[in-house]
Amino acid sequence: MRRLFSLLFDLALLALPLLAAAPPAFTEHTITSDLKGGYQVVVADLNHDGRPDLIALASGLHELVWYENPGWQRHVLAANQNRMINCAVVGDEIVLASEFANQAKDSIGMVSVLRRNGDPREPWTATEIDRLTTSHRLRVADIFGNGKPVVINAALTGAAASAPDYRDQTPLVYYVPGEWKRRVISTENSGVVHGILIADWDGTGRDDVLTASFNGIHLFRYGKDGKWTRKEVAKGDPAAWPKSGSSDIAIGHLGKKRFLAAIEPWHGNQVAVYTEGSGKWEREVIDTTLNDGHTIQAADLNGDGNAEIVAGFRGAPRSVYLYTYDKQWTRTVLDKDMGAAACAIADLNQDGHTDIACIDSTRLKWYEGR
Repeated sequence: MRRLFSLLFDLALLALPLLAAAPPAFTEHTITSDLKGGYQVVVADLNHDGRPDLIALASGLHELVWYENPGWQRHVLAANQNRMINCAVVGDEIVLASEFANQAKDSIGMVSVLRRNGDPREPWTATEIDRLTTSHRLRVADIFGNGKPVVINAALTGAAASAPDYRDQTPLVYYVPGEWKRRVISTENSGVVHGILIADWDGTGRDDVLTASFNGIHLFRYGKDGKWTRKEVAKGDPAAWPKSGSSDIAIGHLGKKRFLAAIEPWHGNQVAVYTEGSGKWEREVIDTTLNDGHTIQAADLNGDGNAEIVAGFRGAPRSVYLYTYDKQWTRTVLDKDMGAAACAIADLNQDGHTDIACIDSTRLKWYEGR
């Protein structure tokens, strides 16, 4: 009997590789193809029906629109908007950055709060709360650790910056909902700050802010004393300014080990992965073929305990790539004709599989995990 159990145990061990999770697979769906300057997709349950909806922000449109799950009906959140660049949902309000331009002298950087008027399918009311030159990235963060998040606003550049070097100190600020007054986190970053990421970096129960800029990747923490600290995580691309640093960042895990994924440099050609070792983050470039890289995400898409990386780039041949790890990183193509400006990850149809939504200049798509 013991020999039988031993034999069965050995056979089970031999079968483990066959039981490993399959590579992630997706079915592509197009929600709309009539956008103009599609730039950001945001997942949020706007009608509180328990299903995640999608906000599609397009800089070339004058309407901020959302698509209602599951039929993806189109609704207008706000009309008469110009050069929209980012939005963030906090509670029952939406914060919107508009009147944006890459050149600070041309960028008003208007920040508004949108509030619903009963039915969320009807247009919301927009109220201006701030003007911060080149307001560019808006994210929600629980910096106090009390379940009452604030909205982070990362400008693209300082007000005196100009191409090609963009040299100036770049503001990073936040707003407390209800008060809606600008509070400064820091002006220590300089040059272009293209990406920000919200994460509880140290497991303290408070969200921290990571920025990707010409200076590299930096961590901003809000302390119990009410003061912010800034720490360098990595220098990013070691090339000379303005080809230095990092552009967009994501956090993933390989088992229990955390890694950072980044597009580098600004609107760059590289996908870099950072892993922690010997007290510092070691950089490995896993791809150098992107053209105008613009969005990066990391998530375990097939439930095998290892995160995959999703990276989209807008220049020819414009694609969304998927990177999986098994002793080394392997690239496959998620969509060979989608110049994604932004992607978001969520279980959109609530079937237990992770889905991906991406937006490019004209289209909003979702990729159904299976």
